[in-house]
Amino acid sequence: MTWLVASALMFAIGAYGVLTRRTAILVFLSIELMLNAAALSLISFAKLTGSLDAQVVVLFIIAIAAAEVAVGLGLIVAIFRRRETTNVDELHQLRW
Repeated sequence: MTWLVASALMFAIGAYGVLTRRTAILVFLSIELMLNAAALSLISFAKLTGSLDAQVVVLFIIAIAAAEVAVGLGLIVAIFRRRETTNVDELHQLRW
């Protein structure tokens, strides 16, 4: 049960980071923290039920998170090279 509390706290910290941070990298890290909190809660529910299916799903979540990090950081680097800023308030236009 303490892992559920820890995952809820991690998710809350990630949501706070998404809502308050203005740097694209910190927003991205906060989203990753929220994704890991969801995986942790899924594992803790699986431990309570004794099911192995959730552990397989969490392995897929970890693999998807790794791919997301590669693509997301690549996009942030490309935006920084083009605009010379990572402030999300200045990135309100969709065109380059």
